[in-house]
Amino acid sequence: MVTEEDVREICLGLPGVTERPSWGQPAWFAKTLMARLWEDGVLTVKTDEREALAGTDPETYFWTPHHDRSPNLVLVHLDRIDADELAELLQESYRIAGASTLG
Repeated sequence: MVTEEDVREICLGLPGVTERPSWGQPAWFAKTLMARLWEDGVLTVKTDEREALAGTDPETYFWTPHHDRSPNLVLVHLDRIDADELAELLQESYRIAGASTLG
């Protein structure tokens, strides 16, 4: 199980990432939003694999009707993934959120 502190440590370890509130929750930004706590224990990240992730592990990866118009956002239950998987997700989200400014 990973925690908000694990998310924070991984995000802030990436070049140029900043933390600030978004909709009253901690959020991390590259050029654009890369991750945000949706609610306690649930993180929003950007991915190109939303359908595949939710299709293979819907107990961990899901989205709400609020996210239907944003096909690259997925919600993640933090108590269902490990730190390595979280780091991979956040690196992908970082790439997507800051791709236009990264070399």
